[in-house]
Amino acid sequence: MTVDSPGFATKAVHAARNQDTASSRATPIYLTAGFEFDDFDHAAHHFGTGAGFGYTRTGNPTVRAVERQLAALESGADAVLVASGQAAVATALLTVAGAGDHIVSSTHIYEGTRGLLLDNFARLGIETTFIDDIRDPDAWRAAIRPNTRALFAESIANARNDVLDIAAVSAVGDETAIPLIVDNTLGTPFLVRPLEHGAAMVVHSASKFLAGHGSVLGGVLVDDGRFDAAAAGHNAPHLVLPGRAGLASVAARHGGNARIAYARESVAPRFGAAPSPLNAFLIGQGAETLGLRVERQSRNALEVARWLAAQDAVESVDYVGLESHPDHAVATKYLGGGFGSIFTFTLKGGLAAARSFVEDVRVFTHMTHIGDVRSLVLHPGTTSHAYRTEEEREVLGVRPGTLRLSIGIEDVADLIADLTRVLEPAREAVA
Repeated sequence: MTVDSPGFATKAVHAARNQDTASSRATPIYLTAGFEFDDFDHAAHHFGTGAGFGYTRTGNPTVRAVERQLAALESGADAVLVASGQAAVATALLTVAGAGDHIVSSTHIYEGTRGLLLDNFARLGIETTFIDDIRDPDAWRAAIRPNTRALFAESIANARNDVLDIAAVSAVGDETAIPLIVDNTLGTPFLVRPLEHGAAMVVHSASKFLAGHGSVLGGVLVDDGRFDAAAAGHNAPHLVLPGRAGLASVAARHGGNARIAYARESVAPRFGAAPSPLNAFLIGQGAETLGLRVERQSRNALEVARWLAAQDAVESVDYVGLESHPDHAVATKYLGGGFGSIFTFTLKGGLAAARSFVEDVRVFTHMTHIGDVRSLVLHPGTTSHAYRTEEEREVLGVRPGTLRLSIGIEDVADLIADLTRVLEPAREAVA
């Protein structure tokens, strides 16, 4: 690779660097609410054009550096960093949809996002249709209406590891200029970059793999910079029509970056989704080692999944890295460098066995989080998927004995030793 086309690890380390200043090689933390203006005209220019920095809710140098870094990792044109992954999803969808509009979403999404669509967006007059068979492009196509403004899915779904055929679904959206928005939290840009396969926007819970250390909250949305006003204008009048007081349209001012500019100018700051500069700094620090961590986590996960699949006490393992997974071929097509580190497995002993597992593990941590350097475990049926019906949980592969693992960077021998100790009583009970 040349410096004109750096590799992933090089971009992770160098993309946040501000070439305009030579003082600090590490990203400085601008922990300030506001910024002093040079004079009267400077303030007027900032408010008139948005250039520079005036108030951290609308822009901050630390935040901006991390936005450049994360946009580069996702092969995007630009990014907006926000306060949480949930804020990233809400900001992305409100950038393209409003009252009276419609969204088509995969059923296999994070429960918090599903609640946002069903409870909150419904109150705002935004309706959602959910797709069960996300492998079928015709299912997506059939759900599209004249007022559909976005297709939404996760690259790797939580919890059954369903993998999205990004190119096929984005092609369906392209037929009517509807953007595909992909939550790439589980996939990470190290394994897959949806924008390179036709997606229009990517969102992340940056609290997870991007940061990696489990210390801060944050989210990010990344845009491909290919907004076409001529093709998509009928779906995005708020981007192509003049603004209040005769202001030129967002598309006229920002061209292909109209979507991300609108998110930055009109959605994220007005809904108050600004991140702390300190959190931004810690996310940027974590992202520098993203490739190293995900490569190790994926390798550990594959070894753990293979070990679990061979145990008598285990009924099934839903890990896309195993050839037995129905989406293994799709995963092989899209994922490079590993198959991710989050998956579920189901114990034959049902709820009692799952309870015993989470209360007996020592190396694994029992908590509601993923993408950490530490290995984590959670029982989806009574936590993340508690508000689903029994039938819905069954469709998603979440049964009483199902547990979700997020594999960390520990020595894999220690992880398997912990599992061996905990599962031995279960094996004896099954026998």
